Amino acid sequence: DFSKASGKLKNHIYDYVVTDSKVERDFAKELDTSTEVVVYAKLPRGFLIPTPVGDYNPDWAISFREGSVEHIYFIAETKGSMSSMELRAIERTKIECARKFFERLNSKITSKHVKYHKVDSYENLMSIAVFKNLK
Repeated sequence: DFSKASGKLKNHIYDYVVTDSKVERDFAKELDTSTEVVVYAKLPRGFLIPTPVGDYNPDWAISFREGSVEHIYFIAETKGSMSSMELRAIERTKIECARKFFERLNSKITSKHVKYHKVDSYENLMSIAVFKNLK
């Protein structure tokens, strides 16, 4: 269904992305025009993290330009609200399991770590990614 597809993109791994919400569309637009983002992808439905309450599919994988932010590799879950009160209990549990999954994964990686976080906007993402070199 290309009615939910973006316009032609330059930094996404594909030319177009199909999004599930206005929050995701706005987020993709910001990622695509950001000078800090090298490449990003809307993760496919088949990209799953097993959790005790069912498989979880995060939204985005993002790679930032080295030297511009602290966390170069980022997995983001986009939500319209940052309030956990507005998420269903099962969804909150899956997000918490994903956070622990990436913490455990990072404890085994010796080079650059993957940061996982729930965000509601590109600005929120950048506040978490933490700029190293402000200009």
